[in-house]
Amino acid sequence: MLKARVLTALALLCALLGVLFLLPPPAVAAAFGLVAAVAAWEWAGLMRIDTAGRVLYAVLVSAFCWQTYVLGAAAFLLFWAAAAGFWLLAAAFWLRRRWSMAANDLLGYALGVLLIVATWAAMVALHGRGPWVLIGVMAVAWVADIAAYFTGRACGRRKLAPSISPGKTWEGVAGALAGVFIYGLGIAVATGYLVTASLAGVVVAALCLALLTALGIAGDLFESLLKRQAGIKDSSNLLPGHGGVLDRIDSLMAILPLAALMLQWSSQ
Repeated sequence: MLKARVLTALALLCALLGVLFLLPPPAVAAAFGLVAAVAAWEWAGLMRIDTAGRVLYAVLVSAFCWQTYVLGAAAFLLFWAAAAGFWLLAAAFWLRRRWSMAANDLLGYALGVLLIVATWAAMVALHGRGPWVLIGVMAVAWVADIAAYFTGRACGRRKLAPSISPGKTWEGVAGALAGVFIYGLGIAVATGYLVTASLAGVVVAALCLALLTALGIAGDLFESLLKRQAGIKDSSNLLPGHGGVLDRIDSLMAILPLAALMLQWSSQ
């Protein structure tokens, strides 16, 4: 299992870097669209839809991505704002009340379109700012996940959400925050931000990192809840050792739309 996990991770990394640095922007958007289609297929599986329905839903989400691409910046902003609103205002209530989705649940279909298309749009827009910008934002989720895992393994005692994801602990949350702050400090030093920024700017940046980290954890818990309600361990078995696409982008779905909004606001 470990060997398969490592090999799959290396393959995914090579594929990601190839897409980000070798393809023109329209092809990058199309590649991200393929990821969105697979994520939609898995989302429909979490709703326990039959095979034909899953394929149809993947096509529907792909069509939304394409139309959003055609409409441009205004549509991107609309999806980001709506997705950020869900993660900031509704996700905690969803997790607390353990709401579930079923094959006839219109809310489940709509929510999947919103979250997947918003994530796709954020990836396209952040890549438009530069491949390293997208990698830098995605790394917030990666660093948080790694730091939480090792901190939780080393000293995790108090369970975060035992009925949803028994392995997650509050100590892991603290480790995730510490890891992301260290990562942010490294980026700030490397880019010279600490030299040019005001104290208020540094504080705001730290708060933004903390918020993104918290949302990433919420995204992870949200997908874990959906899988538990669907009675499955992974969203699919497409990625050996890693489960499915949703298993890999659950945190990113919560982080990327808000990060795109933050960067859009800061650049105006």
